[in-house]
Formats: sequence, C-alpha cells, structure tokens
Amino acid sequence: MKTKIVTGILALFLTIPSTGLMAGPLDGQCIALVHGILGFDDTKGLAGGLVKYWGGLDTYLRSQGAKVTTPGSSATNSIPVRADQIKTAVSSWMASNGCTKVQLVGHSQGGLVIRYMVKNLGFASKTATVTTVDSLHKGAPMADIVLAIIPGWLQPFANSALSLLAKLVYRDGRPQDVIAMGKSLTTSYVNSFNTTTPNVSGMKYYSYANAMAWADLIQHPIMALTHPITWAGGLFYGLGGANDGVVPLTSQKWGTYKGQAPSYWYATGIDHLQATNLEWSGQGYFDVQGWYLNIAKNAKAAL
Repeated sequence: MKTKIVTGILALFLTIPSTGLMAGPLDGQCIALVHGILGFDDTKGLAGGLVKYWGGLDTYLRSQGAKVTTPGSSATNSIPVRADQIKTAVSSWMASNGCTKVQLVGHSQGGLVIRYMVKNLGFASKTATVTTVDSLHKGAPMADIVLAIIPGWLQPFANSALSLLAKLVYRDGRPQDVIAMGKSLTTSYVNSFNTTTPNVSGMKYYSYANAMAWADLIQHPIMALTHPITWAGGLFYGLGGANDGVVPLTSQKWGTYKGQAPSYWYATGIDHLQATNLEWSGQGYFDVQGWYLNIAKNAKAAL
C-alpha cells in the first residue's frame, strides 16, 4: 500500500511541467542587473561574499520566475571598457540560459554602460528593453568638482595608486582606471556621450529615479556627506538641487520617466546606495522588492 502511495505521488509530480514549479509573474523573463562604479557580480559578492550590490534582488526576481544575471566588470573604468566586458558576460549567460533577448537594467554608470552596449556594440538585437535606475544621463557634478581639485600633473600618479588599490580590494585582474571612471561621470563627458550614443530607434527606454529629502546622517550615513556637494554642483550646472547623494534628480531621467520609489512615511527619501538595496540598506525604507518587481513587469509589458 505504501509503495502505491509513493508511486502515485511521484507520478503526480512528474505530470507537472518543470516550468510550472518556478512559475510567477516574471515567468521566463531574462533580466541583467548591471552595476555602476565600484560594483561587482553578486554571485561572488565582495569581502568573501558578505557584501551584495543588489541586496538579494536577483534571488527575489528569480523567485518570481525570472532568469537573472548580475554580471561583473572592472569596478573602476571607462564606459566603453566596462560595456565590452558586460556584453561578453551577458552574451555568454544568455547562450547558457536559452535567452534570445534580455531586459537590461543599469544602475548609476551602469545605465550609461547598457546604453553604450545597445547603440555602439551591436547589442540591440539581443535587447528587449533598456531600464536605468539613478543613472547620470546629464552627468554627476560631483565628479567635475573632484577632478577639478586634482591637478592635471598629479592625475597619472593618483590614477596608478587608486587603480592598484581597486585591484587589491576587488581581487580583480582586469584593468582598472579610476581617472577614466571619474571623467566618464562629468557633465561635459556625458553631454558628448549623449550625442554619440543616441537612443536606438524602436527600442523602449525607461528611467527610474530617487532623491534624499535632506542630508540625514541617520538614514544616509554615507550619502549625507556627498549630498551637499551634489546639491551645490547641481545648482551650478543648472540641474537643480534635488539629488540622491550622487546624481541630481533631473540627471536621472531618460526616455520614459517612471518616477521615484515610494518610500515609507518615516524615511527621508531614498539615496543612491539604497536604490539597489546595497547590503540590504534600502529595504527598511521602501518596498525595494515590490519596486523592482514593478520595474521588471513594466519592461515585460513593453514587449
């Protein structure tokens, strides 16, 4: 009798399609979460896997039925270099996971990286939609300010020292170029970038943004230090004072703008790091999983 029951249960499971076991609102959707500067692949993490750039969002989206990758690239480098590395990583992942097209989601500089991939590296045919989160489509004035402080003659020496430090911290043999990274964030560079990297005709582009209410040291212990600098730089470059600690709010808008993440009543906005739930820093201040689920659903609806 027991043998018949066990056999019946096994037969029942065998009749359920394998895809049904992971069915969800994002069933079969292919998503690449592309990090910004100082980022990394979350399958490896940083500091022995203890630090996660996406704070478990890749795992959550998989639980909703999606196929998700968090490709890594040089933590500090130019947009073209990082775009080439990301293209290689995503193409390999797509081939291994049966994805004909992928929904690209880029945070910060990662938003410019995926725009470059699609327009200049022939990745449009493999891309379903382009979505950016807290990206700097008109530049990050703080980069202009920092680079202006470092004299031209000192930049090569600073670059060598900082690039070496990045290699040691990330234990990454890939090339690092801190100065090239910094220049890629400046308002002048991004304005030129927008001219040479226009949107691909027919491609859907979406953008999401965030801003801090004020430099709150309790909720934003890191970004509270950079918020005033970005506020001043934003006003100087005509981008306004509202910002997420790194990028002016107006600079984050590109293509179809979908708005800011709705934060909880006690939160003083959402900052640049909390936007990706870095080390689970955002989930206490807004429904980060629900927000990214809606981002993925919006991209899927556009197909």
